[in-house]
Amino acid sequence: MEDCIFCKIANGELESEKIYETENVIAFLDINPKAPGHSLVIPKKHGKTLTELEDELIAEVFRVTKEVEKLLNRSIKPDAFTVGINEGEASGQEIPHLHVNIIPRFEDDGGVPIQAVVNNSPKEEISNIASKIRKASEK
Repeated sequence: MEDCIFCKIANGELESEKIYETENVIAFLDINPKAPGHSLVIPKKHGKTLTELEDELIAEVFRVTKEVEKLLNRSIKPDAFTVGINEGEASGQEIPHLHVNIIPRFEDDGGVPIQAVVNNSPKEEISNIASKIRKASEK
């Protein structure tokens, strides 16, 4: 995509602190880090969500995510990681290009677990929700 900042990074049009790269995926440090080593892993091909990209590319994105975690473990030595994807504006996706956030976590860093980000408990029984999801897979 012509005006996508992540496409420009992937194409080498914009500089980044690249830390890992394959033919189809690039990892670099976030310019507004939430922790030392906060990294982003992106496919070089433009796509806003997981469902817009081929399975093989998504698999490669997650293989690179694993490799970046290994690098961060050896270099930064965090106590843990929060790994996540925001898809869509309502989730906080600021750049409409799929990216995996790898945020090194440290004891007493003030962060919360990823499941604490949302507090919107369902109004209906989870069995009803599960039934709707299973029915959607039949179509």
